[in-house]
Amino acid sequence: MAMPQPPEAVLETALYAENLEETAVFYKDIIGLEEEVRADGRHIFLRCKTSMILLFDPEATQDSSGKFPVPPHGAKGEGHVCFRAGPDDLDAWAAHFAARNVEIEADFEWPNGARSIYVRDPARNSVEFAEAKLWGFDA
Repeated sequence: MAMPQPPEAVLETALYAENLEETAVFYKDIIGLEEEVRADGRHIFLRCKTSMILLFDPEATQDSSGKFPVPPHGAKGEGHVCFRAGPDDLDAWAAHFAARNVEIEADFEWPNGARSIYVRDPARNSVEFAEAKLWGFDA
């Protein structure tokens, strides 16, 4: 049997945060994502146009009692997510973060000329904004 075609995109990305509410506020109020689904104390799911950011409490997702139809999962420590941003949008993001007292941890140009800006969410996850050409994709 032949292998299916590779997936066309990432549909969802999971990040873990002990303080779900504080972290969700960051993604809603600072990044501009919309809340889609919530299970208090377990998860908050946020829409990013055609993909989802799933915020989970790492302890709650270890529950295998059968309340949710998915296998237990979780992670400890700092995760990472990268949002695609156009070259003209990166200066606007930098100004937006400065105006909201969100520290820019790094702002630099990669060897291929792509620019990335890094900040941290309240759970200390690394949040990157980068040009698509970082990975050779069209803008």
